[in-house]
Amino acid sequence: MVVYECTVCRKTAFYGRRKHVYEKGHRERLQALLRAFSDKVEAARRMIAVSVVEKFNPREHEEKYWCHCCEKEVGRHISDGNVTVLYGGMLEHMCSPVHKKAVNKFWWTHQADGKLKARFLLSTEEFERFKSSVTKALEGYEELEDVFIKQMADQIQRVEESRQEILQNTLEPIQHDEGAEEESWDNSVYLQCSATASSSGSVSSVLENPSVMPSTSLTYIGQQVAHNEGNVHTGAVPPWMICDEKDTIKQQEIGPALEGFLKHKEKMALKKLPPKRVGANFDHNTPTDEGWLPSFGRVWNSGRRWQSRHQYRKESGNTGTKRKRNEDM
Repeated sequence: MVVYECTVCRKTAFYGRRKHVYEKGHRERLQALLRAFSDKVEAARRMIAVSVVEKFNPREHEEKYWCHCCEKEVGRHISDGNVTVLYGGMLEHMCSPVHKKAVNKFWWTHQADGKLKARFLLSTEEFERFKSSVTKALEGYEELEDVFIKQMADQIQRVEESRQEILQNTLEPIQHDEGAEEESWDNSVYLQCSATASSSGSVSSVLENPSVMPSTSLTYIGQQVAHNEGNVHTGAVPPWMICDEKDTIKQQEIGPALEGFLKHKEKMALKKLPPKRVGANFDHNTPTDEGWLPSFGRVWNSGRRWQSRHQYRKESGNTGTKRKRNEDM
């Protein structure tokens, strides 16, 4: 018994190849496989006359396809890392001698339709036409790239010129204002000197003795700067940040004072204690004298406990009325 493994049906036939390839299931699977493979080949054949060259894209131009005749993966496109020739790898593979040998073996093994064999092969003449078409496509791609580069350069130049124009328009009013201020100052000084000279006799005498010029009659049209105060350009504090003494209001303290907070804290701590505890209602504000001491009076180290009171009074010089021992107890 000859065991045959069919690559189209993906199963083993124990009665040999000859009987299996003529079965209806094998013929249907073979036709479906060749139909799907033929669609890929036709898409590549359309590029023989009119090739397409695109900029390299790793996601799209590194894909591969499965050649059922050679039983291996082959690159669909050709790329050098910069540009890609669409379906160049597929057409080059179809023209190779290895692929032609594999196609003949596949057709003989699976008894495929001989009329379809030429569709999966590429002749030398067709491949030469493809190479000529690729050459033209590359020239057209380079021309388009040159045009695109020139357009980008022109756009960059226009943007730079626009930026320079905006900058120049911004600086001109500032320079004009500074020149006008200096000119107005010079003219006012000259007019004042002329007026003074007409009254004094000569301009040179006025220039040699500036004190002759009346200070009240000069008017300076320009930037008024108080040297003792400064301005925002010289690092002084802006006027909107200067506190006015008339409008200054004493800031009120936010929150309670420390003394009030401590009293409140002590009061809240007393609320947690039992309300009927010993000494809870004691009035600490009532004045007391030395008579509040108990019969023992103080801490003792020897003798009886109640004698410490007499010792305390003796030391403090208090000779008040003595109580009986029974009453003291």
